[in-house]
Amino acid sequence: MWNDELEELFLRTGHRFQRVEPRRRMRDYIRGLLGPVGRKNGWQLAEYAGHRTPDRLQRLLNGARWDADELRDDLQHYVAERLGEPDGTLILDDTGFLKKGTTSAGVQRQYSGTAGRTENCQIGVFAAYATTRGRALVDRELYLPKSWTDDRDRCRAARIPDERAFATKPDLAKTMVLRAIASPLPIAWVTADAAYGQEWRLRRMLEETGVGYVLAVPKSQQVPHFGRVDHLFSQAPAEAWERRSCGDGAKGPRVYHWAAVQITSIEDFDGEMPTHLRWALARRSISKPEEIAYYLAYAPLGTTIEHLVRVAGVRWAIEEAFQAAKNECGLDQYEVRRYTGWMRHITLAMLAHAFLAVMAADAAAKGAAETVPASRPSPWQKFGDSWQLATHPSPFTSTSSAHAH
Repeated sequence: MWNDELEELFLRTGHRFQRVEPRRRMRDYIRGLLGPVGRKNGWQLAEYAGHRTPDRLQRLLNGARWDADELRDDLQHYVAERLGEPDGTLILDDTGFLKKGTTSAGVQRQYSGTAGRTENCQIGVFAAYATTRGRALVDRELYLPKSWTDDRDRCRAARIPDERAFATKPDLAKTMVLRAIASPLPIAWVTADAAYGQEWRLRRMLEETGVGYVLAVPKSQQVPHFGRVDHLFSQAPAEAWERRSCGDGAKGPRVYHWAAVQITSIEDFDGEMPTHLRWALARRSISKPEEIAYYLAYAPLGTTIEHLVRVAGVRWAIEEAFQAAKNECGLDQYEVRRYTGWMRHITLAMLAHAFLAVMAADAAAKGAAETVPASRPSPWQKFGDSWQLATHPSPFTSTSSAHAH
C-alpha cells in the first residue's frame, strides 16, 4: 500500500518535470526524505539513493528546470482530495531555520520563535491545512528582511527574483491565504497566533472573502467601542467563564476556562438579517489564572461558542506539522543557500510530509492508526448560554443559547 500510494503521488506530480533525469531525481529525493536516513542532507540522501556523489540531487535543487510553485499547486490538490473536508481550517505561522554565515537567502540575526531567542537564521512563513482527517503543510514563503531587499546585488547573488520586494510576515501570510482560497482546498476557517491576528488588514481581507476566522491577538488589542480586549474581559462575571476543551494534546484534552462575547455587528447582510457576527474570546489557564490569551473571531450567524473554541485549538496543528516535517522529512536539514534551492527543498519536504499525513489518515480510516496517529475529533461539552455585549456598564449579559447550523 505504501509503495502504491507513493507511485500514485509520483505520477500526479511527474508532469512538472519535462525531462526524465530531474523526474527520477525528484523520486530519489522524496524517497530519501521518507527513508531511514540519519541526516537528510545531500551526501546522505545521495548515498541512500545509490549515487556516488550528491551532484545530481544538488542539480535538482539548484540547476534543473522546474517550478516549485507548480509542484505546490499539485500538493494542494493532493491534500484537498485526500484530507479535505468542508469545515477545513487554514493555519498560519512561521518557523526558524538556524544558519551560519551571511550568504544564505534571507539569513540574518533575527528573532526565531523556534529557538525562543535572536539567532542567525532564516524565517519561513507557512500555511497548514487541518481537518479531522489530518493536517499537512500546504504553502510557504521565505521572509526577506530589509537588509536583503534593500541590497539588490546581494539578492541577485542569492538568486532572489527581482520582483521580490520587502513584505512583512503578515503580508506573506495574506498572499498564501488568497492562493489557498483560490485552490481546491475547502476552507471554512483561518486561525493564527497574535503576530498575525493583530494585523487588521488580514482580518478585513478574510471578512471580505467570507472566510471565518479565530485569530489570537495581544492583550492591548482594541475592541471597537469597548477599548482594550483585556479590560473588556476583566469585567466578565465569574459565571461567564466556562471550563472546556479546545482539542486533544499530547497529554490529553487541552482544558481551559473560556469566555466569549459578541461584539459589533457588521455590514454582511442577507436582506435585513446579518450573515456573520464578530466575537471576542478569552482563554484562561486553570492552574495559572493570571495567564490569559485573547482572540478575535468572525463567524457565520448561528456558530456556537464551542465551535469557535475548537477552531482556536486547531492552531496547534501547525506546530505538530512543523515538528513532524522536520523530524521525519528533513524540512530543516537542507544545505542550499540560494532562494530557488530553499523553495525547492521546502516544497519537496512538504510533499513528503503530506504523503505521511495521507497514509496516517488512511490507516485511521481502516482502524489501524496505532503506528501513525491521526487527528481525531475532540469531544465537546454543551454550552448552555452565550454572552453578548450590552451598553450598560457591565457588558456581559446572558442571552439565549446559540444554535448550531
